[in-house]
Amino acid sequence: MSHRLRLSGPRTFGLAAVGLALALDQAHKFWMLHVFDIGLRQPIHLTSFLDLVLSWNFGVSYSLLSSQSQPARALLVAFQLSIAGCLAYWLWRAPRRLTAAGLGLVVGGALGNVADRLTRGAVADFFFFHTALPVGPLANYVFNVADAAIFLGVVLLLLESFRANSPRPSPAAG
Repeated sequence: MSHRLRLSGPRTFGLAAVGLALALDQAHKFWMLHVFDIGLRQPIHLTSFLDLVLSWNFGVSYSLLSSQSQPARALLVAFQLSIAGCLAYWLWRAPRRLTAAGLGLVVGGALGNVADRLTRGAVADFFFFHTALPVGPLANYVFNVADAAIFLGVVLLLLESFRANSPRPSPAAG
C-alpha cells in the first residue's frame, strides 16, 4: 500500500482547502486593513442587514474567553492550535474528498484566526450581520472570511454525515 500523496486524493483536496481558506482570509484582512482602510471608512452599509465594519475580537465566537493579556492569549492560541491539529489528523485520514474539503476549510479558517491573534493580538472581523428578527445571538453577528470558511466546512461535514448515513441500495437479485 502506497502512502504517497495522490494529486486527486482526499488529502490533496483537504490540503488545498486549508491553503485556500487561509490565503483568502489573510489576503482579505490585509486588503481591508491596509489598502481599503476600513478603520477610517466604517460603517459601510451594504444592505439593510449587512454592514462592513472593523471589530477586534479578543476571544472566540461572540467574544467568549475574551482576554487581552499575553498569557491568556497564548493559552487561547495553544487551545486553537491543538483543535486544528486534531482536525488536521482527521483530515489526513479522511477517506472521502468531501470530508477532507470540509475539514480543510475548518482548519484553514482556524489557522487564519490564529494568525491574527499572533500578529495583531486579536482577530479582525469585518462583516456585521444584523436583524431585528428574534433569532437570538444571530441577530447581531460580526465575522470574517475565516469564520465563513469554518461555517462552510461544518456545512460540508454535515452534508457528508447525512450522505454517509443514508441507506445504500442493495444489489438487484438476479
